Formats: sequence, structure tokens, C-alpha cells
Amino acid sequence: MGLLETLKKAWASTEIRKKIIFTLLMLIVFRIGSNIPVPGINRTVLAQLFSGNYGLFDLFDLFSGGSFGNMTIFALGITPYITASIILQLLTIAIPSLERLAREGTEGRKKITQITRYLTIVLGLVQAVGVSVGMFRKALISTDVFSIIVIVLVLTAGTAFLMWLGEQINEYGVGNGISLIIFGGIVARMPSAVRSAMNSYSQGTVSMMSLVIFIVFAIAVVVGIIEVQQGERRIPVQYAKRVVGRKMYGGQSTHIPLKVNQAGVIPIIFALSLLQFPLTITYFTSATSDFSIWVNKWLSPTGNPGVWVYAAFNVLLIFFFTYFYTAITFNPMEVSENMKQNGGFIPGIRPGRATVEYLNKVMNRITFVGAIFLAVVSTLPTLVSQFTALNVYFGGTSILIAVGVALDTMKQLEQQMVMRNYKGFLK
Repeated sequence: MGLLETLKKAWASTEIRKKIIFTLLMLIVFRIGSNIPVPGINRTVLAQLFSGNYGLFDLFDLFSGGSFGNMTIFALGITPYITASIILQLLTIAIPSLERLAREGTEGRKKITQITRYLTIVLGLVQAVGVSVGMFRKALISTDVFSIIVIVLVLTAGTAFLMWLGEQINEYGVGNGISLIIFGGIVARMPSAVRSAMNSYSQGTVSMMSLVIFIVFAIAVVVGIIEVQQGERRIPVQYAKRVVGRKMYGGQSTHIPLKVNQAGVIPIIFALSLLQFPLTITYFTSATSDFSIWVNKWLSPTGNPGVWVYAAFNVLLIFFFTYFYTAITFNPMEVSENMKQNGGFIPGIRPGRATVEYLNKVMNRITFVGAIFLAVVSTLPTLVSQFTALNVYFGGTSILIAVGVALDTMKQLEQQMVMRNYKGFLK
């Protein structure tokens, strides 16, 4: 009810309603482009290439909203931009000049954004060449240089356009543009997934019990995601009173919100990328080769005992990447130093080293809970697919992204409504 009430109030505001309509129009443009095919591709051969499990390609297809499997102008999706953003985020910690740039405020962020754009184009160009010359060479109608250049430029331009589309949503719409583009692709695939499940039931390949298990699983995952995404540990902070001239400052109490799922969906993406890599290599080898047979038996989510080996490695990798990415994005020493400079302290904890150790201790504990949550969300769909004959592969990741983006968009709507009310009050 709170969600519907928020949407109703947001729609009543002319300014916010225009932003919502603009966002929806941009998503429609994205879906139209997702159905425009790249020239020079043999669709019959392409369908044959995507007739079975295609490993890491399924992850690309998820982020592109099905465009990768259909080889449309948005086939590369927004993946190059996501990769460029992650690379820049890691380099900001490793390279002092980028770290100084990140601390320069608005101007520094603008420069980093510009670097991210250039890096996105470079990565898009590299991926376009790899896709056209390597992965889908069999599907090319003509392999002459001109045809390949056209395909590469179309794919790279599609990624650049999506990046621009996301920035337009950030500036004139509601929510994070890049996240909403991924969200739009995931939601667009859901009706076909439901139709596929119903067809399987009508053909007798899936039982009613399997459908019930799937529905219960989906509801439980959505509820769990909402609870964990909203969950946070609030560390109380007290600011000491200080006198400046004739005025007294400080003395108020606040808190540091530590999110349970600080790493978001990044650990799942990294883990899936590594796990799917051996399966992707089998795509380039013979199905009867020793390597393909071994991988499909021991490392495939459809193999036996591969499903259990796959699930175990998935859990271990998610735990590793959750702690790794949380350590990168949250710096207890920096938080402690900022509090100390502003006269803040955690009640019962000495400023300085003791504060850093306390924040590390709390963060490690809640990160453990977040890692368990991500492991369950990522692993359960694989097991459900294996034992119920329902194709819910990457289902947990899709739902996690979709629900997370929806929650973030609703928060931004509420913030804009609050800002609008404050402006009205000032008038």
C-alpha cells in the first residue's frame, strides 16, 4: 500500500509526472532498439548457435535484455559501461592520481565520468570485434572487411547510445538510468519466462507441484531481497560540543548506516563470470572432446555431480567477492578519521585505532550475513532448475537486480517529493 501511495502522490505532481513519463519513453526507445537486428547476420545460423547452454553468454543476454541472443543493435548492452565503472572504481584505490581526482568533489567526479565514457567506448569496440570476428563468425553472411567493420561500428554505437540514454534518464528522469536499462531488459524477459513455464505445464513436462514450488520460491526470494536490501546496522555517533566565538556547535547525535548487503549484486556477477568461463570455452570445442565432456560432467549446473560442485564453488566465490568488494567500498580508517576531525565519536569506543577495529568487527559480521543471502539467492535457482525441470537459470540474479532497482527508484521518488515539499514551504 505504501508503494501505491507513493506512486499516486508522485503522479499528482506535474514536475515528477513529467520525469516519470520521460523515463518510460526512454525505456520504450531501449526496447525498440532491442528488436532492431544488426545487418549482415544469418538468423538461422544464429538460432542454432544459441540452441543450448551457452555459458557466459547467458549473463550477457541477461544484461542486454535478450538483445545479445538475438544479435540486435543493443547486443552488447550496457555491459562495457558496467565493466568500465568497476575498473575505474578499482583503479581509484590503486592509483593515487585517480584517488585525488575522486576527492575533488563535483569537478573530479565529472572528469572520472568522462574517463569512464572513453573507456566504455574502447571496451565496447573490443567486445564488438570479439563478438563479430570470434564468437559469431559462423553467423556472418559475409566475412569481408567492410561487412565486419559495419557490424563492429553498429554494436559499438549501440552501447554508446545506451550509455547516453542512461545519462539522459539521470538528468531528466527518475532513478539511475543505467540500472533502469538493465531493469527494463529483465522485466521484458519475464512474460516469455512465464509463458514458457505454462507451456511446459500444458505439455506435461512440469508438474503442478513444481510450479507451486517455483512460485513459493519466487515470493520468498522477493521478500528476502526486500528485507536484506533495506537492512542496515546503525552505529551511533555523538558529536562533542565546541564553542566558536559566541556560538556553540555540535552536541547532536547521529548514526553511521552500514548496509547488510554493501556489495550489491557485484559478487554474484563476478562469481558467475568465473564459473561460466569453462562452459564458454566448450562452446568453441567439439561436444565430444574430453574437455567438453569433463566440464559438462563436473562443472556444469546441469551435470551430475557437476550441479553440486558448481553450487559449492558458487558459494565460495560469492563469499570471497562479497568480502573483497566490501573492503574496497568501505574504508573504516577513512570513516574514523572523518569523525575525529569533526569531533565525533562512537559512545564507549575510543577515537582512532579502537574505532577502526570496532567498525571492522561490525562490518565483518554483517557482511557474513549479506554473503549468505547472496549465496542463497544465486544458488537456489540452479538447484530448483535441476530438480523441478523449470528453467529459472539466473532467476535469483534477475530478481535481485530488479527488486534492488525498484527499491532504489522508489527512494529517489520519495526524496524528490520531500524536496518539492520543502521548496513549497520556502515559497
